[in-house]
Amino acid sequence: MSSHLSPGSFTGTSPVWLKEPEDVNALMPELWSRTAEKRDGELHIGGLSVPELVANVNTPAYVLDETDFRERARAFRDAFAPADVYYAGKAFLCTEVARWVDQEGLCLDVCSDGELSVALRAGIDPERIGYHGNNKTAMELRRAIVAGVGRIIVDSFEEIERVGAITAETGTPARVMVRVTAGVEAHTHEFIATAHEDQKFGFSIAGGAAFEAVRRVLAHPGIDLRGLHSHIGSQIFDTAGFEVAARRVLALHAKIAAELGHVMPEMDLGGGFGIAYTSQDDPRPAAELAAGMREIVAHECRGLGIEEPHLSIEPGRAIVGPAMCTVYTVGTVKQVALDGGVSRTYVSVDGGMSDNIRTALYDADYSATLAGRASDAAPVLARIVGKHCEAGDIVVKHEFVPGDIRPGDLVAVPATGAYGRSMASNYNHALRPPVVAVRDGVARTIVRRETVDDLLATDLG
Repeated sequence: MSSHLSPGSFTGTSPVWLKEPEDVNALMPELWSRTAEKRDGELHIGGLSVPELVANVNTPAYVLDETDFRERARAFRDAFAPADVYYAGKAFLCTEVARWVDQEGLCLDVCSDGELSVALRAGIDPERIGYHGNNKTAMELRRAIVAGVGRIIVDSFEEIERVGAITAETGTPARVMVRVTAGVEAHTHEFIATAHEDQKFGFSIAGGAAFEAVRRVLAHPGIDLRGLHSHIGSQIFDTAGFEVAARRVLALHAKIAAELGHVMPEMDLGGGFGIAYTSQDDPRPAAELAAGMREIVAHECRGLGIEEPHLSIEPGRAIVGPAMCTVYTVGTVKQVALDGGVSRTYVSVDGGMSDNIRTALYDADYSATLAGRASDAAPVLARIVGKHCEAGDIVVKHEFVPGDIRPGDLVAVPATGAYGRSMASNYNHALRPPVVAVRDGVARTIVRRETVDDLLATDLG
């Protein structure tokens, strides 16, 4: 279990969970994709030398381990069968990755018209697409309904009326789930916890809004209500939080059947399973998570005397997060004196918050390794920072690196597959990096690096 240390749990200038490594060149396998390894100090992924790879595409660059991605997708698919597993498009989505999701038998969640466009371009059956979002426009809903999206997760009374109006106008039925808040807050960062009451998503079960939302959905003949949807948070390491959520959601499920006469065939309990960013994180295998959630649902349904609805889950970052790393080139190294006669080594790289905003946004922790050579130097505690004009532009807050780290070295940061590229920006007019997929000794650029022409294309001068 992750220790989930509070900010300020430090020894000297390092967090208490960060131990000085015996070998600063070694990888911690649990933080890296499954084909990552060091050979004479060089990082290799998918059978390819990372230094040779980035020599062709430049840095910063996202390196995506296709084998790892597919194996994690299959692990969730098989562990949770016959439940449906929905890949989180918001974590990272491009046409090629959408095809991998489809090929491995997963469904796909989208939460914008742009993500839907990518999914349809990839040839995914619309019936296997779910559409999230707390403020879908009438235009977005119309496109999704006409395209035949398998489920729209409705999130407001206004949205219910919009969907009802579109189905009446077009004669096209819409399949929906009602997103509910179960009053359970997972142990996670405040800004990514999503089931407590004071937030923008869903209808409250406790306050009666969820029951009313279902009543209004059932009043529209063109809407096919499939079930309830719950999501308790993100970066969750066990199934304990799902027990209370499932109890409350299934109790509402039973109440709707008894009082409104509608037996819903499905239920989505969310997921948002955690990954290892540092040694303090201890994610559970997919099979263990599946067994825990399956027993929770079965137990609650037995207690209520109802049939188990068809379950779907959403692993969140757990598939793509560990499958990708980001590679940077060191530009400067400086020592900064701190109080108490100690100093911190600042290592500046050629990317930063424009390609990974999570450290600045969520105070997230990451790890790193020297990727291009072996070093005999003793480890020093360093902070890896970006090149942007912000003091908070930090990539890795605390990491041990070789004491001889220098300009021109390559540094790789693992577990950046989720939200790195998808939340990337053009801050300071930076060009967003490419995504290079590697597998069995072959590299393919599946998202190219932006160019200055791209940057200026929308600037009308």
